[in-house]
Amino acid sequence: MAMRGRRIGQGRRRTLSLIAGCSATLALGGGPAGAQTWVGTNIEGGLHWHVSTRQGASWRLVCRYPPVTYYRDAYNQKAWINRFERSGRGADSGRLPLNVGHCHLWKTGGQGAVGLGLARPGEAVGDATVDAAEPAAVGFL
Repeated sequence: MAMRGRRIGQGRRRTLSLIAGCSATLALGGGPAGAQTWVGTNIEGGLHWHVSTRQGASWRLVCRYPPVTYYRDAYNQKAWINRFERSGRGADSGRLPLNVGHCHLWKTGGQGAVGLGLARPGEAVGDATVDAAEPAAVGFL
């Protein structure tokens, strides 16, 4: 087969082979999913979080962390998550899957402030808000 026009230079050939190699790697499953941490059935083994309120305030909590894969059930053995959301009224607490992540807490109603604390071994951070437009934000890298 004859080619017309400019001849592809050596640098362009290398670029094309690099692109083809990356495409093959992604097609074979070596993509971003490989960076997920397997936690098995222990999806509450990381950071401790606690929400406290005064005077019956309601709140919405959103936490983000690096992706983890976990065992959900016999049919969906490797599900993944990287976000935790909960809404409520009054105090509540729980744990995230990893010891890294950040959370935002919004006040959604009621009187008084809402506060958020995150803790891992040897460290704790906290923040509070009374303004529904300004969330409390804490996190660990």
